[in-house]
Amino acid sequence: MVVVDTHCHTSLYWFEPVEVLLDVMSRNGVDKAVLTQFFGVYDNSYLVDCMKRFPGRFSVIGLVDVNDPNALGHLESLHHQGVEGIRFNSAMRSPGSDPIAVWRKAEALGMIASVMGSVESYAAAEFENIIKELPNLKVVIEHLGGVGANWGPGRSDNVIPIETYQAVLKLAKYPNTYMKIPGLGEFCARPLPFQPPHPFAEVHPLIEMAVDAFGAERLMWGSDFPPVANREGYGNALNLPRERLQARSQQEVDWVFGKTADNMWKFGK
Repeated sequence: MVVVDTHCHTSLYWFEPVEVLLDVMSRNGVDKAVLTQFFGVYDNSYLVDCMKRFPGRFSVIGLVDVNDPNALGHLESLHHQGVEGIRFNSAMRSPGSDPIAVWRKAEALGMIASVMGSVESYAAAEFENIIKELPNLKVVIEHLGGVGANWGPGRSDNVIPIETYQAVLKLAKYPNTYMKIPGLGEFCARPLPFQPPHPFAEVHPLIEMAVDAFGAERLMWGSDFPPVANREGYGNALNLPRERLQARSQQEVDWVFGKTADNMWKFGK
């Protein structure tokens, strides 16, 4: 089975260079990864270079400044360089008469929209309207719909807003919508005192709920390398959710941890 990590960050100036990612992937049996640009960086040349230096290993989600007057031109240039995806914040809008101009351009180019946001912003009607208006744009909801408190923006506490999360899961009714599954550490707090060998004594079945809503064929695992090192670590972020799904079926494991992403991304093919 091919194992694919759909959410990794790398840079020469922040986080870690790609050689560190390759080592971590090798140590954990991960075959391919999607390099995901982090917000505030509009120079995607390093990610493109990594994709070209290691053919078959990486695909790229780039980032453009939607407020740049030539944002659509920059997006088209990325597409010509082999960048398959573009990263959005769920509230990201273009200036001018068409607030979803960049989203619309991504659809026209056949690119994939990888979208970060809070659980509340995903559940908002404004986000659903974009999905409905652009039915040919593959929209990937990041970080398990933003339900966790322990990643990036996160939330202020570990109380899971279950009703809002259920509203996000209803977006599964749109066939162009997908979701990334993270490690458990994004929505489970580290226990104190720590009790090895299992770091999380209680795990809410949020991943299982996503599988029930979307089906495994529209879910994909993403580690959030290297910020995941500040949570449970890369290996645990892969193995613990994989073990939970393995208790349900090997078929679901195969789709979530490889087949969905391997079918969606070209990886330089």
